[in-house]
Amino acid sequence: MTVCAIVLAAGAGVRFGGPKGLARDADGRPWVATAVRTLREAGCDPVIVVAGADADAVGALVPAGAVVVTAPDWADGLSASVRAGLSAAADTAAQSALIVPVDVPDLPASACLRVMAGAGPASLRRARYRGEPGHPVLIGRDHWRAVSAELTGDRGAGAYLRERGADDVECADLWHGHDVDRPVRRA
Repeated sequence: MTVCAIVLAAGAGVRFGGPKGLARDADGRPWVATAVRTLREAGCDPVIVVAGADADAVGALVPAGAVVVTAPDWADGLSASVRAGLSAAADTAAQSALIVPVDVPDLPASACLRVMAGAGPASLRRARYRGEPGHPVLIGRDHWRAVSAELTGDRGAGAYLRERGADDVECADLWHGHDVDRPVRRA
């Protein structure tokens, strides 16, 4: 089954101190490049990166071969980024989309593979960490239009997933599941 990936990297990162799409780890590696590498290791093709705030600068950090799309209404919140990613995914042959925010640079490919296992176009799956919902999230093609229609403001697909009984995939044995909300300090 073909799974594309969507990296959400469009936000301004107000609480973070700047766009997370421009963030780097302590060694200087861009988070967006790390996300693309991880998703490729998991077998996702293509990998779509959604940019918004400082879109040109974010796009310059995206590795060759990944697709960069800009969410023109990115300032409206997370919903705009998810819609832009799913719209780009609709132009691919993918049967499902694996969605991750850029601020999970420690996400292992093993968690992605676990969430993707057995997925199809009707699938709705999300990682859980000790019972708490997290990323990645997998949305089958059959849901893309409906998810996009229901999204508003600075919210993702969580409500849609809950209401439709998404399969929860425990991944705490693979990774802690936390996003990064504070800038990485360099020594």
